[in-house]
Amino acid sequence: MIRATFSLFFLVVALAFGSCRSTKKIQTAISKKDSVAVVVLPSSGRSDTLKFIDAEYRKLLSNRIDFTTFSAKVNVDYQGGDGKKYDVNVFVRLYKDSLAWFSVNGALGIEGMRVLIDKDSVRILNKLDKEYQVRSIEYLQELISLPFDLRSVQDLIVGNPVFLDSNFVSYAIQGSSISLLSYGEWFKHLITFNNNDHLVLNSKLDDADVLRNRTCYLNYTEYENKKGINFSVFRTISVTEKTKLDIKLNFKQYAINETLSFPFSVPKNYDKVD
Repeated sequence: MIRATFSLFFLVVALAFGSCRSTKKIQTAISKKDSVAVVVLPSSGRSDTLKFIDAEYRKLLSNRIDFTTFSAKVNVDYQGGDGKKYDVNVFVRLYKDSLAWFSVNGALGIEGMRVLIDKDSVRILNKLDKEYQVRSIEYLQELISLPFDLRSVQDLIVGNPVFLDSNFVSYAIQGSSISLLSYGEWFKHLITFNNNDHLVLNSKLDDADVLRNRTCYLNYTEYENKKGINFSVFRTISVTEKTKLDIKLNFKQYAINETLSFPFSVPKNYDKVD
């Protein structure tokens, strides 16, 4: 039971990158929808092109959200491969490079789970079944078959690009947007951003492992600017591997660099699960 509940939580922070374990190839329906025509770097003028890409990449990075603490209330709607739809509220608290705290609440505001992640471990309180579990960060990585760590979790939540590699091989300019394509160890990553303010519009990740053939789309919309920080309050995530998973993240409220606590205590009547 606790593993299934943990998977529910992981929809918020990491399942989007492949908790499915099937290694069978699937139809590349999402890939076929990709209409951005990338431009492969030509041998002539390659130096100027690389300078252009490097300049755009640096502008993209300039929009990374830096923080000491971050908190938010997120409404999460998702639909899995079984066609069922779910709606939960997740309260998030982050301490940069140190802690990620989550409280998952269902109907009537009842808390079903509390999770605390640090650099080395994942602690899970399953309040519905009164169970407690401690796993190493390697367990988190095994669950999604990726080197997903605390920093990746925090970047995903605050809206910073994840799995962004600087090994760019091509680019595209379409109207007011620019796309950069890179090849990393884990993903082929096509990231598209606005040409004017260099805010991320969407990110498309194709698994480098052709046997897995995972594809993930992340879309960022409804940017707000508070105290000079651009923040996307509405995002969608679509993942296709063996089945298709759709997630909507609606940030109802958020705050940066406020004093936070990270309460996590285990009641005596909870059973520890190995």
